[in-house]
Amino acid sequence: MPLPLSLEGACRIDDWGVIRARGAEAATFLQSQLTNDVLELGPGRARLAGFCSAKGRLQASFVMWRAAEDEFLLACSASLLAPTLKRLSMFVLRAKCKLDDASAEIRLWGLAGDPATAQIGDAAIWEKRERGGATVIRLPDAEGVARALFAAPVGIEPEAAATLALADWRWLEVRSGVVMIEAATVDKFVPQMVNFELVGGVDFQKGCYPGQEVVARSQYRGTTKRRTFLFDGEALAHPGQDVFLAGSEGEPAGTVANAAASPAGGGSALVELRLAALGDGELRLGSADGPALRRAALPYPVAVDAEAAA
Repeated sequence: MPLPLSLEGACRIDDWGVIRARGAEAATFLQSQLTNDVLELGPGRARLAGFCSAKGRLQASFVMWRAAEDEFLLACSASLLAPTLKRLSMFVLRAKCKLDDASAEIRLWGLAGDPATAQIGDAAIWEKRERGGATVIRLPDAEGVARALFAAPVGIEPEAAATLALADWRWLEVRSGVVMIEAATVDKFVPQMVNFELVGGVDFQKGCYPGQEVVARSQYRGTTKRRTFLFDGEALAHPGQDVFLAGSEGEPAGTVANAAASPAGGGSALVELRLAALGDGELRLGSADGPALRRAALPYPVAVDAEAAA
């Protein structure tokens, strides 16, 4: 069955930007700051990575790739690019690494359906290929739709018969189950709370980075009592919005990480949630008597340990 037109095509991702790191020590600098391995990032790969505070809370998340031997590009939410660039720059010190905002030079496009397949072929998730001056990265599928990130200098655009609405691209992002940190969610989540290690965003063997001890402790001591799940609802959620158990008068049960309007109406949201709240009743958006949320299936399994949920 052909895909709905709204879920196939190309769109300019104007709510993302690009940080560039270049210099003889760019790789070692990023290795010391991010949750994923940079030194072993080969020319045919991209990776998901996070930048944490000393307390292990995500300040930003990136799709990163090596653009040249001593140059890396990190795509992230435009809403937090400037403060993230400023914070990263504070740690450069004497390292031979220059950081700058490359968003005016490198444009990002989202490809879905046939346009993505045409560019990336049978590449595995997070594989990277060069196409006519552009970099194309295979992203996780969403709702059975192939997706790719197309990054290219200004003037190079992807070929696609259809234009994909940005709103529909955002919905596919949510349905992929991969949380991207935005300005409204900075400092709210340890990586495991948003399933970051389940989607390839954390390397537990790479060595130290800010917050590494907290992230490792959560992993190896089984102290994660919060996870992210996919929900649908009639109302549109917003990143950073609280989620409550219906009829409760207590603290929020969770927080919206990412959200988007659905092409079919209503919206979808990735919600970081106390595991103990999963079986305690209906979840509501914004308040205990707010719009109802219905749990949907993530495209990957999340193990819910009975002890952690207690």
